[in-house]
Amino acid sequence: MWPVLLGVGLLAGGTAAGLAALSLADALTATGLPDPGPVTTLGLPFVRAAGEIAATLAVGCFLFATFFVPPQANGVLDVGGYRALRTGTVAAGVWAVCAALLVPLTVSDVSGQPMLDHLNLMDVWSAASLIDTADAWRWTAFLAAGVTLASIPVLRWSWTPVLFLASLVTLIPLGLTGHSAAGGSHDVGTNSLLIHLVAAALWAGGLFALLAHALRGGEHGALAARRFSAVALWCFVAMAASGVINALIRVRPADLIDTTYGALVGAKLLALCLLGFFGWRQRRSGLVALDADPNARGPLIRLALTEAVILGLTFGVAVALGRTPPPPPRVLNPSIPEVEIGYNLDGPPTLARVLFDWRFDMIFGTAAIVFALVYVAGVWRLRKRGDAWPTGRLVAWLLGCAVLLFATSSGLGRYMPAMFSMHMGAHMMMSMLVPILLALGGPVTLALRALPVAGRGQPPGMREWLLAALHSRVSKFFTNPIIATALFVAGFYGLYFGGIFDSAASDHAGHVAMNFHFLATGYLFYWCVIGVDPTPRPMQPLAKLAMVFGSLPLHAFFGVVLMGMNTVLAEPFYRSLQLPWHTDLLGDQKLGGGIAWAAGEVPLVIVMMALLIQWSRSDRRTAKRLDRAADRDDDADLAAYNNMLAELARREKQGR
Repeated sequence: MWPVLLGVGLLAGGTAAGLAALSLADALTATGLPDPGPVTTLGLPFVRAAGEIAATLAVGCFLFATFFVPPQANGVLDVGGYRALRTGTVAAGVWAVCAALLVPLTVSDVSGQPMLDHLNLMDVWSAASLIDTADAWRWTAFLAAGVTLASIPVLRWSWTPVLFLASLVTLIPLGLTGHSAAGGSHDVGTNSLLIHLVAAALWAGGLFALLAHALRGGEHGALAARRFSAVALWCFVAMAASGVINALIRVRPADLIDTTYGALVGAKLLALCLLGFFGWRQRRSGLVALDADPNARGPLIRLALTEAVILGLTFGVAVALGRTPPPPPRVLNPSIPEVEIGYNLDGPPTLARVLFDWRFDMIFGTAAIVFALVYVAGVWRLRKRGDAWPTGRLVAWLLGCAVLLFATSSGLGRYMPAMFSMHMGAHMMMSMLVPILLALGGPVTLALRALPVAGRGQPPGMREWLLAALHSRVSKFFTNPIIATALFVAGFYGLYFGGIFDSAASDHAGHVAMNFHFLATGYLFYWCVIGVDPTPRPMQPLAKLAMVFGSLPLHAFFGVVLMGMNTVLAEPFYRSLQLPWHTDLLGDQKLGGGIAWAAGEVPLVIVMMALLIQWSRSDRRTAKRLDRAADRDDDADLAAYNNMLAELARREKQGR
């Protein structure tokens, strides 16, 4: 097993180093830097390609241990899951070492100085913060080392989802650097690259983990292959769509023939098509053979080995692509907004521009559409088998998805990075309105009813994983009323008054992180308050009212403070955009404060109406339950009560 994985890593590294050497002259000409020597020019692409193979292997192994093979009845990992976990630990450690080595290699590459002759490694490590790419590798090394150390003592299944998510986080710094993070349309380029990296890691890593499991002769091979096949299909779609979008930003059709960069893009496209073909063959032959005979691993192993070789070559081509100068930009003299936020703004925001001047958000816009489609599919499955689902919940969920799409992809989302008032309007939608509508949709209840139940003796599936997540200590911690309220409210003050917004306003990754924070903390809060889904910590209606009336005034006070401030948040960034129609930054900030102050009224009305309806329904359910109990025992409680009153009256009469 290990020789195969090592061979894939060496193949990826050798391909990257060889192709990078072929384009070295063009790269040095484009940058104007001296040749840093063969240790850097060959070592950097080799180490990066090998490290990315290790990163995907870590992601795939933790994914395999989490979802592809079942744990034992007591929650401890079985043999296959434990082996995958330990392989993931080694792979994460290799990823950390490679990322650490890439810090001095990147500094050497950027400075044009040979790493071994003129650079002190300790000085290079401390000076890496001056170079974005080197700093990203430094963060990657820290994150990967943390995942490695955290995975060593793990024996139970409950911790593997955490390790899986943490291993995905180690890919984020890599997605925020490179050609996609600079120049025009870098917002679309960065978002598409992040989607591409995650999909590639799930697909390639899952394939490597499945291949290792098959070579070991592990149990549950057919189950693991079927589950990986379902994941691989969606990853192929995500990789193809995001890869094409990312390439169209940099490459014209003619560049595929005329430039080295375009030729490498064409090679990646060809490899993707080959991988799709072999994946189709795997579903038609490998899975069929396993279903017929669980020990017939031959077809699966042969096809998986072929896919692994193609993936190794693809990773090498991808790294070489990042080392090759892209074609000249389509816009030779981009405007300042195009450089800073990725696109131009035609003028001040008007009602028509806010409503119709759309720019689709690859992450949150896609999430809104996917959430809506998955929810509708769940409702369709329920109604197909004759079960009812309230229309009000369906409408609430679809409205929440529509508002999320509008807040991030319409003209409001387009102007959000450039104007504080537009940012605050989108912020209020994503933290106060979208979470309420999504919480009223009851997605957890729908999932528990729509997903199939694993029978006795069968391995756990998505429904069992969801139940485990709901009853986990993490869920109980975050649904604590104090924790949920603190995250919901303190985020406003810490973000805007703690200096975080000043640093994040000029960074696309900062905007993505802020949007995610708004949605996550808002949904958590309103899930506890008005969500129709059961929570790990049920609360009485009065406690929910206390949470609402205790938090919303703090939001209003936050808006009042903003309106009274005389200093402009993130003023250097807003000034740097040099928008001729946006000069009164303080007035725009006061307008944003007014939006924050007024936005609390609408959620308050919706929350109060929802609580009153839920309270009324709860009373009706209680009354019906009491009536049924009375029918069963001929009103025994009422008769006992009447007898008690009669006895009291008799005693009072005797006393007189």
